[in-house]
Amino acid sequence: MDIVVENLTKKYGAQRAVDNISFRVKTGEILGFLGPNGAGKTTTMKAIATYLTPNEGDIHVGNFSIYENPDEIKKNIGYLPENNPLYNDMPVIDYLKFVAALQGIEKGRIREKILHMINTCGLEGEKHKKIGELSKGYRQRVGLAQALIHDPQVLILDEPTSGLDPNQIVEIRELIKKIGREKTVILSSHILAEVEATCDRILIINKGKIVADGTSRDLRKQSEGHEILRVKIEEGDKNEIFKALQGLNTIGMVDFMKKDETAFEIQTKPGLSSRREVFNLCVGKGWILTEMTPIETKLEDIFRELTMN
Repeated sequence: MDIVVENLTKKYGAQRAVDNISFRVKTGEILGFLGPNGAGKTTTMKAIATYLTPNEGDIHVGNFSIYENPDEIKKNIGYLPENNPLYNDMPVIDYLKFVAALQGIEKGRIREKILHMINTCGLEGEKHKKIGELSKGYRQRVGLAQALIHDPQVLILDEPTSGLDPNQIVEIRELIKKIGREKTVILSSHILAEVEATCDRILIINKGKIVADGTSRDLRKQSEGHEILRVKIEEGDKNEIFKALQGLNTIGMVDFMKKDETAFEIQTKPGLSSRREVFNLCVGKGWILTEMTPIETKLEDIFRELTMN
């Protein structure tokens, strides 16, 4: 099922938590939903899941509208909220049985569904334990199992790896990628490397508005107005080299690389390239240019640039 968000606005008093945003998530796509705290991510996801009603705009999940068909949407959505509310005194199997009944799964199929979820989410060794006895990683797996047990077409995950250790993050990430081959997934996270490794596309929201939308490669290309180079120059005084680089017309900023006094980080002015000028400078001064390497813009830098204001 595709998700189509059209001109969505949600206000809390005078504050616009979400401000007239529109986007589409296609079936089989994993969308990474990024933004600083208070940007409007959770509000948007709750609106898609019909947990709250927007002030303006509409959302369609498949052919269903949040206004006209909220019950149908709920049947087709699996939702894992950030705080992952679970009943800690219940054994895993009993909890999944309880959730399956709430989701309206036929009694004759509940056992089959539970066994499938235990296998899919890697809970075989923990299935008889009480949820409160599980590690954070396994509790997240139980949360995913409850979101998936009714086989929804859409999965909404709000910070699914929050508080997990690196090994657990990798395990949950691989599980989400496996699930995402068949479903439409929206994943919110503060871990940018996780989003880049897991998601097909990234949407960044700031102060209720969408500020970027595309693949990680697309976002890097959009920010490549500034060419960034690592340049290593030898057979010259480092301070003289530094001043000479600063004097080139195409260069906006020069800095020393921390661990190598003969290497410099160069930021070229927007829309220009400084490679030829740097090469010609070294030839003219008799310096040896031993390295000129483009530095790929990090997703963290792009995120910071788009959300600092």
